[in-house]
Amino acid sequence: MKIKHLSHFSINKKNWDELILQADNGLVYALSWYLDSISPQWEALISNDLKYIMPVPIKYKYKLPYVIQPPMAQQLGVFGKAPVPIEIVRMFIKNLPSYSYQINLNHANLYPKSFQMPNYVLPLTDSYNKLSKSFSKNTVRNIQKAEKNELKIVHDYNVDDFLKLYESVNRKYKSLDLGMMHALITQGLERDIFQIKAVSNKKGDVTAALCYTLFKDRFTYLIPVSNEQGKKDSAMFYLVDHLIRQTAGQDKILDFEGSSIHGVARFYRGFGAENQPYHIIKKLRPSFLVGRV
Repeated sequence: MKIKHLSHFSINKKNWDELILQADNGLVYALSWYLDSISPQWEALISNDLKYIMPVPIKYKYKLPYVIQPPMAQQLGVFGKAPVPIEIVRMFIKNLPSYSYQINLNHANLYPKSFQMPNYVLPLTDSYNKLSKSFSKNTVRNIQKAEKNELKIVHDYNVDDFLKLYESVNRKYKSLDLGMMHALITQGLERDIFQIKAVSNKKGDVTAALCYTLFKDRFTYLIPVSNEQGKKDSAMFYLVDHLIRQTAGQDKILDFEGSSIHGVARFYRGFGAENQPYHIIKKLRPSFLVGRV
């Protein structure tokens, strides 16, 4: 097998998206329009038999290329027939067009001596009644609390209001790129791959919202946001419970996207989600590329 490197403008994006759709481990993050929003200069590696492909989120510093995991994409790596063998992953890594890289591989990429990160997923095949039996006592208590607070689901919450809520909660993060997020979410909504749902309280105020995706068999819990009132009212418990009720019985997965933070991981596990880890590989050289770039 030979690996070919394609520059950004050499990629046939229609064919690329078809390969991601056909891949056993295809993820929404690897679609061309998604990558265009989060890593505009991305390039690609592709095997000569077209069985395996790898997006390369590349940037330049001092005219030198480096490969770095972009925001809003938990997992990239090699896509194709899963699980992807170690030797195939190694071939792609060796062909990266950079001496410096930090990449999150996907859950189907096998790779030794790499840092493992948790990711919690919930199979939705069973009925809601059966799924809810795996909810923790804390989760059930918070859902009941939310119901007593008379919360309501807001369907088709618009992207502008969603990002206003997001910014109000996360304004302390100076690196927040709302323009990129707006472009990404708008494209996802136009393609019917993204959806936004929100929760309002008795006063009609929106206190929590979730932008999630549906691609292939996977719902991805992409951008959750909850203000202080939403946290007091257990609004996100109510919203996730609603999503599980609506999707239970389907041959799909709810992907919570992480987390290594104890409290967040507890929230995910509380709905019965199980760990489906992925690996991070890095080689940060030369020295001036180490750190934030």
